[in-house]
Amino acid sequence: MKIRKAKISDIKQIHKFVNEFAKKEEMLPRSLNDLYESIRDIFVCKDRGRIKGVSALHILWEDLAEIRSLAVSKEAQGKGVGRSLLNACLREAKQLGIKRVFALTYQPEFFLKNGFKGIDKSKLPQKIWGDCLRCPKFPECDEDAVIIEL
Repeated sequence: MKIRKAKISDIKQIHKFVNEFAKKEEMLPRSLNDLYESIRDIFVCKDRGRIKGVSALHILWEDLAEIRSLAVSKEAQGKGVGRSLLNACLREAKQLGIKRVFALTYQPEFFLKNGFKGIDKSKLPQKIWGDCLRCPKFPECDEDAVIIEL
């Protein structure tokens, strides 16, 4: 299995993959339009032509980025795919000079095991007043916020 940046030809498969997790309320859904617009943010893990995991690094501010849509297929869980996808995002953040990376997640334990710390969502104003206002769950967000200093 190899981690690489997403290609246009991956987007429809990524859309289906991410939204399968969203149907189970394990993450928020993503539209095809959103995925095409943010393709440069997205990493994929593929094995034999099938997506086994995805993640994205979305830049929000000069010193702040977000890990989005980190998901690993059931059969690939526990094999280091999630950690590899997370590390790919964090390496890119470091290369760009980003100092802090956060995630809003239903799986905070995964991030905490990988060096993140819990944080109050109110400490993330760029996020709260940007994307969160458009979320159907706002202001009743049930995701946990985690952050890492690079």
